Amino acid sequence: MSTGRDNKITGQIGEYLVCAELGRRGLIATPFSGNVPTFDVLATDDLCRTVPIQVKSTNGHKWLTDARKWLKIELDEKTGIQKNLGKENIKHPDLIYVFVAIAPLPNKEVKDRFFILTESELQVTCIKSYEKWMDGHGWKRPRSPRSYDCRFEICDVIRYEDRWSLITDRWQKSKPDKSLEPASA
Repeated sequence: MSTGRDNKITGQIGEYLVCAELGRRGLIATPFSGNVPTFDVLATDDLCRTVPIQVKSTNGHKWLTDARKWLKIELDEKTGIQKNLGKENIKHPDLIYVFVAIAPLPNKEVKDRFFILTESELQVTCIKSYEKWMDGHGWKRPRSPRSYDCRFEICDVIRYEDRWSLITDRWQKSKPDKSLEPASA
């Protein structure tokens, strides 16, 4: 069973792995260790072009989220059946997420894996995963009707593996900080 400390360490490892990968691509990246609600890592260059990034890490092959972040769900208290009322409006559809599958130690054949997608792409992924699981249970959670645990696996995000271009393209399109330009005479 994972402890809060284990989860913190997993998150920390993931953030530093993402920073290292971004450094390999010429970006300066720094983690914020959970101190900024919207993002975990900020990638920048010497012109202060920046890209905020949310990082989620696992020591396995699955990530956990709350289905209510992605879907409007109503629970019938009498029957315990959940009703899907459609997509939830998300605040930052273009925010970039990096999902990290941390390789077990010591294992030189297995490498850390990175899956890079936008929040809107993540929403679609989570909805598909939750609907598939709930369809198989008649939209009634077997153990706890009030649970909204939504899990998705590597196979659900495989097409986003190593899609670092999402970050580098966003960074290249962002505007430099005008305060760094020389003053005109």
